[in-house]
Amino acid sequence: MSNDQLSSQDKTNFSTRKARLSNTMNTMGRIPPQATDLEEAILGALMLEKDALSTVIDILKPDMFYHEGHKKIFEAIQGLFQKSKPVDILTVTSELRTLGLLEMIGGAYYITNLTNRVASAANIEFHARIVSQKYIQRELIRISSEIIQNAYEDTTDIFDLLDHAEKNLFDIAQNNLRRDTQKMDEIVKQSLATLEELRTKSDGLTGVPSGFTDLDRITGGWQASDLVIIAARPAMGKTAFVLTCARNATVQFKRPAVVFSLEMSSVQLVNRLISGEAEIEQEKIRKGNLAEWEWQQLHSKIGGLTEAPLLIDDTPALNIFEFRAKCRRLKAQYDIQLIIIDYLQLMHGKGEGQGGGGNREQEIGSISRALKSVAKELNVPVLALSQLSRAVESRPGVNGKRPMLSDLRESGSIEQDADMVLFLYRPEYYGITEDEQGRSQAGVGEVIIAKHRNGETGIVPLRFIGKYVKFADLEESFAAPTSFSMDSPSAGMSPSQDFDRPAGNVIIKPSRMDDMHDDAPF
Repeated sequence: MSNDQLSSQDKTNFSTRKARLSNTMNTMGRIPPQATDLEEAILGALMLEKDALSTVIDILKPDMFYHEGHKKIFEAIQGLFQKSKPVDILTVTSELRTLGLLEMIGGAYYITNLTNRVASAANIEFHARIVSQKYIQRELIRISSEIIQNAYEDTTDIFDLLDHAEKNLFDIAQNNLRRDTQKMDEIVKQSLATLEELRTKSDGLTGVPSGFTDLDRITGGWQASDLVIIAARPAMGKTAFVLTCARNATVQFKRPAVVFSLEMSSVQLVNRLISGEAEIEQEKIRKGNLAEWEWQQLHSKIGGLTEAPLLIDDTPALNIFEFRAKCRRLKAQYDIQLIIIDYLQLMHGKGEGQGGGGNREQEIGSISRALKSVAKELNVPVLALSQLSRAVESRPGVNGKRPMLSDLRESGSIEQDADMVLFLYRPEYYGITEDEQGRSQAGVGEVIIAKHRNGETGIVPLRFIGKYVKFADLEESFAAPTSFSMDSPSAGMSPSQDFDRPAGNVIIKPSRMDDMHDDAPF
């Protein structure tokens, strides 16, 4: 090693030590956030009034007390509460003596003085929330200090560091910022207000419209906080379907939406949207081989698409932590009302290549649970595309090619976490040109609602326009089939112009999820 290299390395080491020393000096002389006087008032109030503990039992935990003696006293009070014993000066003193902690906290004299700190338990809930806030501040300082220390270490894996930081911050929010329990009269008022609002709507839509009349008739639109899985074999038109949904929601109904495309670039997606909007063949747009009149048609028809509140993120190998952070920012900035992911199996639970050698099925399960968590947190529908297993291809018969819930690839958790599971099926793809009644299946695509936690299941036929790479309502008239089975669904259907009653081409029935044992937490 040359002298210049050695000098450079010494300078780097000196800069690192200087940064650490500066960080240490900045924290010297600072007292951690605390409220020991309120801790004393809380403990005194708990020993004065027997009902006080019920008020703060779900707010405070022993670790939230800054003073170590106060932590032990609260643990003793909790122990008495769990054993259904009275809580007062004598019982708490006796419990601490039994645990061998009485002298450590200052003896019986200290316990007696605690009751002199407060006259009643009138403000105990307010005091408890302040103590809880101080604890959260201390935890944030602790986590931040750990992040700073680990960030200086050259051996630290950056994705593990991000994962650790995200998890710790998420745990603070989950464990300490819980929503208050609501009384029944408050919930009923909210429900009635929602019903009154829906009463004024003539279209029957309660969620974000998909733009497909028959599908919206069954679902009422994509519902807030729902996780919707849209699954199909390759080349069935999954991306085309969700892009059409995104276009309808943003262009036709002006609902802000975001598409996370892990497979295709943003330019490719926009080219598809332009093809469908201007009704110019995708092949021509891809090659730029347009006639003069087609250029004029393109510019005259894409005005609505240009002004649509549609966002596209084509970050490859997106992990769930980045996804959650981006969705929160987009919700705050643009008030997005629909999130689309293309597609689920391309996401990672951690950073790229940081799967930790774990089971892929478990990782997919954690991703699906996280997607449901984001849907609930932001109160928006999340549409996630998913691949199907090859079992579909191996089943014989005309109806054997239709997907089933057991065909979902890599994880049963996807089915469990989803509020709705849709399958896309095009008979024409398998060379099926006619149905059992001899009707043409050219350009027909089926949306099979295999699971609907809050409504009916059924089949909705659509028109797949391959040259424009989009779906549309089915114009042709079909006779309604007499029965419906998810294992062998019928294909004959006919559309209706009346949104308020089921269309002839849609087969609906009560959700079978009501009769199933569902261990999903949602």
